[in-house]
Amino acid sequence: MLENFGRTRNGIVGSLLLVFTSFTAFGQISTGDLTGEVNTINSAVPFLTITPDSRGGAMGDIGVATSPDISSQQYNPAKYAFIDGDGGIALSYTPWLRNLIHDINLAYLVGYKRLDAQQVVSASFRYFSLGNIVFTDLVGGILRDFNPNEFAIDAGYSRIFGNNISGGIAFRFVRSDLTGGISNDGSDYKAGLSVAADLAMYYQNTIQLQGKDAMLAIGANISNIGTKMSYTDDQEKSFIPINLKVGSSLKMNIDDYNSFTFAVDINKLLVPTSPIYWQDSTNSDGENVIKYGKNPNVSVPQGMLQSFFDAPGVEKADGTRSIFIEELHELTYGLGAEYWYRDQFAIRTGYFYEHETKGNRKFFTAGIGLKLNVFEIDFSYLIPINQANPLANTLRFTLGFDFEKFRKNS
Repeated sequence: MLENFGRTRNGIVGSLLLVFTSFTAFGQISTGDLTGEVNTINSAVPFLTITPDSRGGAMGDIGVATSPDISSQQYNPAKYAFIDGDGGIALSYTPWLRNLIHDINLAYLVGYKRLDAQQVVSASFRYFSLGNIVFTDLVGGILRDFNPNEFAIDAGYSRIFGNNISGGIAFRFVRSDLTGGISNDGSDYKAGLSVAADLAMYYQNTIQLQGKDAMLAIGANISNIGTKMSYTDDQEKSFIPINLKVGSSLKMNIDDYNSFTFAVDINKLLVPTSPIYWQDSTNSDGENVIKYGKNPNVSVPQGMLQSFFDAPGVEKADGTRSIFIEELHELTYGLGAEYWYRDQFAIRTGYFYEHETKGNRKFFTAGIGLKLNVFEIDFSYLIPINQANPLANTLRFTLGFDFEKFRKNS
């Protein structure tokens, strides 16, 4: 028999969810004449929302409208249609939450291949290891060691639809194994499975700013539109992190050697918000009665639509509640800047913001990039505002390889 397996499994998930839940105590947060309860949006497999590559990680976790690169699959597969190159692969590695646990890691392998002047195919593999977990019985005897892990496999396609606009789609298979199939209390725990898709668009156009060439870009991506996931046959299925990302970037060419890019991304999880329930009140079916908000146990299409207006609301000074204000709190923002010298050396920085009641992730980022003939090397570093943040000192490394440059130099 397992010793309180529910708590053991939640401990595994808890390590993962630390960065997606509030870093403040549960309760209420007052801002001016508003009072909002800490009410983070939870989903299965949140590893799908972790920024895997160093370029995006150095620019405030953004990338939906930045210039196309090998790792565009994560942010906006439609960008590949405008990428300069015939093909390439990149490998990224992130030691995750190293201030808390030493053996959690995220690895990301991604690549693309141009079919013709208008079409590009892409693929990626994301692997998340949660480290070694020891399962014990009631008296502390070791039953087994297990390495919980999750992975996602993607295949994408992008195409140019005009001189300045492209569209993209990516299909995804997700597997999450947190227990290794251990059984407890008559329940057989299994790996969670899901299939999902991304729908994306990208627009870019050359403009003139003070007599100099500049590139304006706009991007949007609805990612992880997919089936719910559970770890037992009798467990209520959970949403995976369906996410709407929109953004814009402006790249300015100062001269033949120097360029600057400024970009912004806005994210909205299309996942139902947990309601507030009446205390000690249940209906005829034994279910808790909702006081504010809406029922989160709905279908995927309904949940996506409902996510725009289902927040319980924040309490105003006059005692009324504002759903709109809480919905605004559910948006996250990323700001990024990038400087290139001769398209060979890059310096990047950024800032990420999430409201206190929705996770309270606030951090600065920085990084560098270097192009060495056929190779690209990128590095990023995360600097949280609160140094007690589990994300402190997060590093990312990316190594890219350009097929076309290799062919030209061979």
